[in-house]
Amino acid sequence: MKSGWRVPAMLLAVFLVACSSGGTPRRVSDPAASLQQLTVEADGRWSIELRLQNYSSVPMRFDAVSLAFTVEELGAGTLAAQPALTIGPESADVVTVAFDPSPDARLLLAGRLADGRGVQYRLEGTVNAAPTDRGKVRDYKVKRDSRLSPVPGLPGVLR
Repeated sequence: MKSGWRVPAMLLAVFLVACSSGGTPRRVSDPAASLQQLTVEADGRWSIELRLQNYSSVPMRFDAVSLAFTVEELGAGTLAAQPALTIGPESADVVTVAFDPSPDARLLLAGRLADGRGVQYRLEGTVNAAPTDRGKVRDYKVKRDSRLSPVPGLPGVLR
């Protein structure tokens, strides 16, 4: 009778070890970038809060960002930063970037803010990132179309 329990018990033990050793699968996904907030400074420059999103199941180190930035189809310039930021799995963080927009984009945004209207924007370029545990640094292509709206009570701020 005792020997009859050994085989099922051993199989159960092997099954439990096999199930527990796998852990969470390591998945590296393309990151994303978007504007969380744009503030027009007194000197006409823009302060941009750039949101970097890590969709991977492992922490990622974000080393550099280079994004062509357009506002209502007008080229505003290149949004470039070296955040040197580590973002946890399936999380996001924000980096503030000083930005000197093109004269046309500056004028367009000033007019929209004066009218209390928002703007459409596009970010297109690369985010340089790598898994922190192991992994090669690479450039991920990013393209984002979205919209910013004026924030009531905060002049010169769009979200």
